This record gives sequence, structure tokens and C-alpha cells, in this order.
Amino acid sequence: MSAQSSATAVVDVHAHALLPGLQQLVADDDPAGFAAQQELEVRRNGGPSMAASGKMIKERWPQLTDLDRRLADMDAAGVDVQLVSPSPSHFYYFAGEQLSLKLARRANRSIRALVDQAPDRLNGLGLVPLQHPKLMVEAMEDAVLGCGLAGVEIGSFAATPGDAERPTVELSDPRLEAFWTRAEELKAIVFLHPFGCSLDERLDRFYLANTVSQPAENAVALSHLIFSGVLDRHPDLTVIAAHGGGYLPTKLGRSDHAWKVRPEARTCAEPPSSYLKRLHFDSLVHSPDELRALVAAAGADRVLLGSDYPFDMGVNDPVAALAAAALPADAAAKIRAGNAARLGIAAAALTARPIA
Repeated sequence: MSAQSSATAVVDVHAHALLPGLQQLVADDDPAGFAAQQELEVRRNGGPSMAASGKMIKERWPQLTDLDRRLADMDAAGVDVQLVSPSPSHFYYFAGEQLSLKLARRANRSIRALVDQAPDRLNGLGLVPLQHPKLMVEAMEDAVLGCGLAGVEIGSFAATPGDAERPTVELSDPRLEAFWTRAEELKAIVFLHPFGCSLDERLDRFYLANTVSQPAENAVALSHLIFSGVLDRHPDLTVIAAHGGGYLPTKLGRSDHAWKVRPEARTCAEPPSSYLKRLHFDSLVHSPDELRALVAAAGADRVLLGSDYPFDMGVNDPVAALAAAALPADAAAKIRAGNAARLGIAAAALTARPIA
């Protein structure tokens, strides 16, 4: 693919890879923390969902780990470029400082190694330890400057090991200010992808731990970004929210009302709904009607193609899912390719980031 064709290349910004060595590293270095995280996942998801997910991962192992299968599936779906991020199961936000940096560096290099096998078809995102805000800039610089990746993937919140006063890190946390500043300077993509939900056992049946958790967590995390003024202070920040931003984009009327009538909610410069034009969203909403609503709320220039490849809550053919929404031709073209080109998302072979 030439640089000239990158403006029309179909780009899937939501695709994952499993990094088996990463799980082994955390299991070896922090067996107690890893075991506790596994127990939490069982409580959050429930037995039937854990069993179904285990079977799904086993069946899709080739897609998650084999490059030839990935490229064949991309060809079948008409996708020219994937922006590959680690499976969110690799966040490991329980890890201590030393281990968390080791994990981030390992993840960054593992994704880079995958990209290097097909640099004309892939680019990648690294990881940062959200549970340790003071380490996030170092990890992001390692991903972007050290490994030549397009940015980083983060969750919707993280526990803070040993911090009783602030037991979670939200995206509004003042300690993240240096991270947002550096991400803006680097023009790094920050891909928001929830994993896990603080509602825990309330969602432990019917697969609510995914179907309700993911859109709810997106809405909470994006609201923290908006109301805290992060997007006012960093107008050039590039945040892409997975799953179409969840419940947020089409449900902001109540937030706008609160911004008008409640002093404690008037903490951003403009009504919350106006910030949809400063965020980006993938197209993975599983409904033509909902995709049309997302485009109506945020604008066609704020939506990018996303599949969640290769998980079963994704779509095998994101281009066909986009076509099913019957959007105007110019809007569909932006979502397929134009918006990614505008944000500088392309195959690694077309980027000019230094690699150390």
C-alpha cells in the first residue's frame, strides 16, 4: 500500500491480539495478585459466562495469535489496515509499580513484533499502567517513541494498590494531567476500552458483565473526561472510545441539564454534549439504527470503523455493518477510511515515528 493510497485505505481501529507471554510474566512475578484477579473475574462474570468465554478463546486462538489467519480475515472483510491493541485482559491493573512497567514494556514490544511482520497492514497500540499515574508518561513514551506505535490503550478506571484515600483512578484524576499533556504533544491515540465494571456481582449472569458493563463503563469514563475539563485543557487530545462510546453519545440531554442547573456539574466550559465533537468513537454498536444515531450525535467525522476482532462480541465484517446503516456516501467514506487518514492512522510502514 502506498502513502498515496492511505487516504482511502479501510482501517479497523478496534482489533486485538493475545500476548501469552504477558500473562505468564504476571503469573510468575505476582502469583497472589494474579490469582486474586482471576477470582474477581469469576465473581464479576459468573460461572456460565466464564465457561463460554473460555471456549470462545480456545476456538479463536488462531485469530488472536496467528498472523496469517489475521491477514486472511482482513482480506475477507475488505480491511486494509488494523490498529491492533492488546486484549484488555492484559491490563493487569493490580500490578505494583516495578511489575507494571515491566508489563507495559513487554506488551509494547510484543505488539511491535507483530506489526513488524506485516508493517504494510498493521499498526499498534501499547499499554500504560493506569493504576500508577506517575508511570504512565514513561510507558507511553516507550510505546510511541521507543516502539513506534500509534498510541496506547487504557481502561475506564483502575484500582490503586495500597492507596486507601484514593482507591480508584478515574480519568478525571488530577494525577493524569501529565499523561494527557504528553499524549497531546506526541499526537498519540488514546484508545479507551473498558475491562471489568465496578458493579461486580450485580452483573454476574446473562452476560451482563459485558452487555451492560462495557457501555456503562464507557459512559462513566467519558463523563469523567468531559466534566473534569480534560478536553478543555487539551483540545488536541485524540481519544477514541470503543463500542461507540457506550451509553453516552445519545444520552447526554440529562448531563446538559445538570450542567445548567447544578453548580457542582458546571465544571467544564461548555455543555457536555458539545464535547462529542472533541472525541472519537468506533462504529461497533451492533445496530444500524444506533450507528445512525451515533453519527447524528457526534458527526460523521468523529466515527471510525471498528470490529473488536476477533472476539465474539465483535463483527466479522465491519464494512458490511457500516453499509447496513445506509449512511450518506460521504459519511460512510469518512468512517471507512477518511477519518483514520486525518488522524494519521495508517500502516506502520507509512508512519514516520522514530523507533529506538
